[in-house]
Amino acid sequence: MLFVANHVSWIDIYAINSVRTVRFVAKSEIRQWPVFGWLASQVNTLFTDRERRQDAGRMVGATTDSLSAGDCLCYFPEGATTDGTELKAFKSSLIQAAINAEGRIWPVAIRYPANGEPDTGLSYANVSLLDSVCKVLARQSPVVELYFSDPVTAAGHDRRQLTCMAKAAIARHLDISQ
Repeated sequence: MLFVANHVSWIDIYAINSVRTVRFVAKSEIRQWPVFGWLASQVNTLFTDRERRQDAGRMVGATTDSLSAGDCLCYFPEGATTDGTELKAFKSSLIQAAINAEGRIWPVAIRYPANGEPDTGLSYANVSLLDSVCKVLARQSPVVELYFSDPVTAAGHDRRQLTCMAKAAIARHLDISQ
């Protein structure tokens, strides 16, 4: 199973893992982050070097192998965080791994609500890691909502179709136009 989710905060990882233990795909820079980098390495995160285009092929292979071995993986196809009020373009290359492994994708919409609106203060977009951690710790009772769409069997679809299906499902749950 390959979970495909929008990305708002570093908290997303803990929220998803609170429901289902998964391996994550993350940018290689996270390895260098204090505490978080060490934690990510300890839970078998697959790291990708987004600065090297040729690393995409290696990652599709590593992700295919992981899915074929029975792992549940999660990746954030936007490749960056948003404030939760929009979806960025979804990158489709890792969806190919679900097709190669004859697996399924499972779209997950992540929302941090406050008074019926997205709580943009919990976002990791456009702030430093330290500022984000401080903002999160300052919140009295932060809330995260995870919306799991129906899983989609990868067979019979190409990666672009699956990517569009995942993005549409996530947008519906978040009530965001694409």
